[in-house]
Amino acid sequence: MEKNENKKDDLLRGGQFLVKETKAEDVFTPEDFSEEQKMMRDSVKDFVDREVVPKKEEIEKKNYAVTEEILKKAGELGFLSVAIPEEYDGLGMGFVSTMLVCDYISGATGSIATAFGAHTGIGTLPILLYGNEEQRKKYIPKLATGEWFGAYCLTEPGAGSDANSGKTKAELTEDGKNYKINGQKMWISNAGFADIFIVFARIEDDKYISGFIVEYDKENPNGISFGEEEKKLGIHASSTRQVFFNDTLVPKENLLSERGNGFKIAMNALNFGRVKLAAACLDAQRRVIDHSVKYANDRVQFDTPIAKFGAIKMKLAEMATSAYVGEAASYRAAKDIEDRINIRKESGNSASEAELKGIEEYAIECSILKVACSEDIQNCSDEGIQIFGGMGFSADTPMEAAWRDARISRIYEGTNEINRMLAVGMLIKKAMKGHVDLLGPAQAVAKELTSIPSFDKPDYNQLFAEEKEMLKKLKKVFLMVAGSAIQKFGQELEEHQQLLLASADILIEVYMAESGILRAEKNAKRFGEDAQKEQIAMAKLYLYQAVDTINHKAKEGIVSFAEGDEQRMLLMGLKRFTKYENMPNVVALRNTIAEKLTEENDYCF
Repeated sequence: MEKNENKKDDLLRGGQFLVKETKAEDVFTPEDFSEEQKMMRDSVKDFVDREVVPKKEEIEKKNYAVTEEILKKAGELGFLSVAIPEEYDGLGMGFVSTMLVCDYISGATGSIATAFGAHTGIGTLPILLYGNEEQRKKYIPKLATGEWFGAYCLTEPGAGSDANSGKTKAELTEDGKNYKINGQKMWISNAGFADIFIVFARIEDDKYISGFIVEYDKENPNGISFGEEEKKLGIHASSTRQVFFNDTLVPKENLLSERGNGFKIAMNALNFGRVKLAAACLDAQRRVIDHSVKYANDRVQFDTPIAKFGAIKMKLAEMATSAYVGEAASYRAAKDIEDRINIRKESGNSASEAELKGIEEYAIECSILKVACSEDIQNCSDEGIQIFGGMGFSADTPMEAAWRDARISRIYEGTNEINRMLAVGMLIKKAMKGHVDLLGPAQAVAKELTSIPSFDKPDYNQLFAEEKEMLKKLKKVFLMVAGSAIQKFGQELEEHQQLLLASADILIEVYMAESGILRAEKNAKRFGEDAQKEQIAMAKLYLYQAVDTINHKAKEGIVSFAEGDEQRMLLMGLKRFTKYENMPNVVALRNTIAEKLTEENDYCF
């Protein structure tokens, strides 16, 4: 019990990374996978290489039957049921393992990634987390094994980010036994082969929408019809259709949770979706890097493999760095979520309540990861095309499909713009509730701005000593900008979206850069610095770029709301907080990373 209490005390709450120090030994990294998790990872990789990669041509030709077939095989192997408790025919594994399977099953093609994510996430979790025992027993085992597939019907033509504004209606029949649903949903993933739809509709004139479990039977469609498959930029074999409900009768007992609880269900389901979307971008990056490295080693120009050219080394190094840091941040958050879930279970919460509260606690990190990893895979695939040159633009090479598939990641599970503003907004709300102390540190930074700076130099002889000092200063930048903005605008801050976006980018870069450094530090301590020199280089390279981004975004924010002496003071503070004592040799860092990649001929980290 004492050990558990200590773990509870040590585990940071969501958003506290900004104001409390995290020790390297306290973070979970991919190098910490258990033997069971490594076996699961290898099984999923083998499955993808055997069942998905050979069928990529069919997938790009919009063969939706292939996607359904692959999902069924994944179900037979247990990959759809990792997060499902054993009493519902699942594997009952922890959140890290859930992330791991999502990561490695998603890399080869966005079509499978989307179908898998829609089924195991938003197509199943609302029932698992909000359903009553009868509903769980009836639906979850069939969803866990892939006998049935799930879809999630929230978005409407007039209701996207503003999810609660949907027009779909649910009316109780005169006999009180059924709800009659009428309305239209769009962009519904898995619609073409789903058996179960989680449908959100407004009962009468309720303020909030409600959730329903709606069964679909092709032989008895019950007023359910579909639009044609959408013609999309990417994810070609992910079934995406409009779904129409015309007097669709749904048994009263299929109301999910309580009446009017649909908006809450939708938002919490999206928290799970966001962090898993981040995981789904990771192996996609690894595979793009693998293809790029191999091509760069094989492609000879001017009697030299292009991998030896500095311009290509720069691209490869930065692609690998983003992937490495994305892995670090995603699994850091996944373990925090898992630990919080376990703490809540030990405190007496039910399994579903523990899951909900565990993920809700780290909603800020979920939004951060969704934004960062979705943009990293887009940049990675774009640079992959550039490395391939003219061949990269051809559909005969893997880059073209990777780039198209990556694009949707910045839109679904809440657009990146929405998630940026959510991250900052949720952090402020946590501060107002007393869950994260922002006021004290922000006041300390404000006081520091008007004081004489210290000229004492810390001891930078230890690994990452200067980088950690820089991280502390970057956190002060956020506190300085956000604190000043809150003081100026108060409750009206949410109306200043461009300022929120700039603040969010600072927050995102702090979390990602810190995750990379903590991963590299932890591994350098246990494996030795020489064995981790490339990883150390990636952590330092990412931080260097984060400093540039934060400097730019903070300046943009400051000049948008401060003038005169206040502006000059804030800009001077920004200069102080983004100044390196010993600027890293960025070219040397990139070369170190790229040369390891080309030597191993793949993403080897």
